[in-house]
Amino acid sequence: MGIGAGMSATDIGVETDVRHAKLDCESLRQTQQFPRSSLDNTRSIVTAYSDSDDSGLPDGITTASGAPWVMRPVISDDLQALAAKDGVSRLLAGVLAGRGIGPDVADTFLNPSLRNEMPDPSILKDMDKMAERLAQAVSNGETIGIFGDYDVDGTCASAILKLYLDRLGAASLIHLPDRITEGYGPSIEAFQTLKSNGARIIVTVDCGAAAHDPVNAISNDGVDVLIVDHHQMIDAGPEKAFAVVNPQRRDDHSKLHGLSASALAFLTVAALNRTLRKDGWFSNTKEPDLKAYLDLAALGLVCDVMPMKGLARVIVAQGLKIMNARENGPGTPGLWALADAAGAKSPFSSYTLGFQIGPRINAAGRIGHARQAFELMTTNDNARRLALADELHEINARRQEIEADVQHEAEITITQNKTSGASETTSTSVAIAAGEGWHPGVVGIVAGRLKDKLRKPVFVIGLQDGIGKGSGRSLSGVDLGAACVAAREAGILISGGGHEMAAGITIAQEKLDAFQIFLDAQLGRHIKRAQARRIIDVDGIINAAAVNRRLVDDTARAGPFGPSNPEPVFVLKDMTVLSTKPVGVGHLAITLLSPTGQNVRSIAFRVVGDPLGDLLSTASRLHLAGKIKADDWRGGDAAQFQIIDAAQA
Repeated sequence: MGIGAGMSATDIGVETDVRHAKLDCESLRQTQQFPRSSLDNTRSIVTAYSDSDDSGLPDGITTASGAPWVMRPVISDDLQALAAKDGVSRLLAGVLAGRGIGPDVADTFLNPSLRNEMPDPSILKDMDKMAERLAQAVSNGETIGIFGDYDVDGTCASAILKLYLDRLGAASLIHLPDRITEGYGPSIEAFQTLKSNGARIIVTVDCGAAAHDPVNAISNDGVDVLIVDHHQMIDAGPEKAFAVVNPQRRDDHSKLHGLSASALAFLTVAALNRTLRKDGWFSNTKEPDLKAYLDLAALGLVCDVMPMKGLARVIVAQGLKIMNARENGPGTPGLWALADAAGAKSPFSSYTLGFQIGPRINAAGRIGHARQAFELMTTNDNARRLALADELHEINARRQEIEADVQHEAEITITQNKTSGASETTSTSVAIAAGEGWHPGVVGIVAGRLKDKLRKPVFVIGLQDGIGKGSGRSLSGVDLGAACVAAREAGILISGGGHEMAAGITIAQEKLDAFQIFLDAQLGRHIKRAQARRIIDVDGIINAAAVNRRLVDDTARAGPFGPSNPEPVFVLKDMTVLSTKPVGVGHLAITLLSPTGQNVRSIAFRVVGDPLGDLLSTASRLHLAGKIKADDWRGGDAAQFQIIDAAQA
């Protein structure tokens, strides 16, 4: 798949000699997947380095998680062919083969580029209509209103549009709602405010597809509404909307449903840029370099937990290059300021985006206001940028305190529900915890933590004046967003929807039991199936000497990692526990000794009080599954083992 029809090299910032290419729609439908190789003709991935252990996974073990460890099956011929490639180690070859990446596509996979994956934005339903209306607004000097969501993805999408319009000299206004006072999505009041301040066209990003009443009302009042969204839809969107760009539309055949709003905003400015070029807008001025917005698009994709495959993976890979170059993108200085405040070390990775920068931006929308994060991304004032980074860092610390309190109370509530038999299917269904006054800005994070701990979908709901606002997090293969849409249609929820893995709801308190029963009926068998499928995929068995920075850098070439392309997991066998020390909030730092006498530093996050934490604290010899991480504090070739599971040796 090449650059889309009518897209020039300057549309996406690739080499200037790239010619316009005809879009191959069929190849776009075949976006790169990561299938499991057939179990036939497979062998374990071992002997990655000379100090690897090739004796296989330990037999008959009982893991702390209860999930079996399974070596990723690989086709032996593929493994051998990959390992024979220049610059591909046997370890990296095994990681690739275990993800179904054969030698014929390995070079493309290891060097993700927009040249190969960038589609023509026109493949998205209504994109041409949207681009033409935006171009008209720019040419006519109309003020463009931007209404964004308050999470990372929505804030990044809003910033991309704002920065691009600023680059053109176009007038724009921004409205990011307050989570507490306004809630999720557009309102007629917010739209009227944008109109009264001069907006004659409004673009919603990361929301709007289900906002029928406010969109129809402001449209009847003479304002064109353009919707850029990626949430699940049960219809074609508000009937009075001028354009609805959403790959979840039933009449959209782009197959780009793995993109978040920030990536769709990037495609929107690419389409707008092309339309303006056709109209002669850039006859006497230099075109914007669109690749400069890729770091913001990458941040939104990672923080919205989009599958790391196809175009999404390419955008994240290229966005990280922009960010690591530090000065290339207009939003990059703000992201660097926040990374510095968080203590993140370069080169940055998807981990940096998802676990260090993202939470601090999210904290603004959760317990502060999203405009703080938006301003960080868009301001040209370096002093203001640094001050905002410090503010967001402090807000995130407060968020963590509030989150810990809500999680403690939610765990008590779920335990009491089990004890009282509040739901006969609690052991296999969705867990629901609701509490008076729980901060709505942290319920989603708590739901995610409890989902991981309980290994089932979880809803955490804050109640106030008889109304609950909550968030749910799901297991792979259990579509929580669709279930919430169905519950809304059944009259159980006031509002609800989202993605397969995450959903948001508003519910009357007296409907909580009905919601539990509805979810049990809708999702029970899917949850049982997902729980039965749960395994820990292992990429290789290594000796202690392989826990070093070289291994980290080598396997990083298979990234960016995320859903559909998980970070490699390795096993250390028969390790002796020398010391165990609690650190931080619920973490354990452990020093291990290998059978050959080598020490390994390791860490296990949020395990105190869990079966894994209990085993790590009491056992003397263990088999361990985990990830190899660079040890930035010691530097050099130092690395540590991040434990995700363990078994008694």
